[in-house]
Amino acid sequence: MHIDRFPSRLLENAVNEFAKLPGIGRKSALRLVLHLLKQDLQEVEIFGNSLIQLRSEIKHCKVCHNISDTDICSICANPSRNPSIICVVENIKDVMSIENTQQFKGLYHVLGGIISPMDGIGPSDLEVDSLVTRVNEGNTEEIILALSTTMEGDTTNFFIYKKLKNTEVKISTLARGVSIGDELEYTDEVTLGRSIVNRMNFEESIIR
Repeated sequence: MHIDRFPSRLLENAVNEFAKLPGIGRKSALRLVLHLLKQDLQEVEIFGNSLIQLRSEIKHCKVCHNISDTDICSICANPSRNPSIICVVENIKDVMSIENTQQFKGLYHVLGGIISPMDGIGPSDLEVDSLVTRVNEGNTEEIILALSTTMEGDTTNFFIYKKLKNTEVKISTLARGVSIGDELEYTDEVTLGRSIVNRMNFEESIIR
């Protein structure tokens, strides 16, 4: 078994922390730490302080649960957005992906995940109740279910559909330009944009 031998405990501690990040192995962690050691102290302090500030000051929008610097995010606060259409997504990365298409002008609702029994994630762990509350306020005309076309995504879509099917809100889903099994994060902007524009009624998507 290979054992890393560090000349410094401080270096080892830093490498251990970087290696905790997703997709970062110990070799990559060591390379990143050594890179930081070559930088001016002031630059490293700016880097470190930005992470501390991010973690301590970041907020979640009280309306859609997107990450924000303020209690209400810039999208929800934008008067040019259409508040009657809500696009339901899994996470913040999906909001960014859809915004990059420049094809959607409504608001969002970030669930914070999708139903996944294997991972111990159930409906109560997601922001479903707050979505129902938004719909019951009476200002919503359409809900777009824009979750990944995986088994977990489809399960979550159907759960939300059952929660809202007795309302008068139109429920639609992405056109199948997004291939089955794909996550929105890895779908190109043109395909994703067309899938939003050409969205279909959710009941029709079940029949198909």
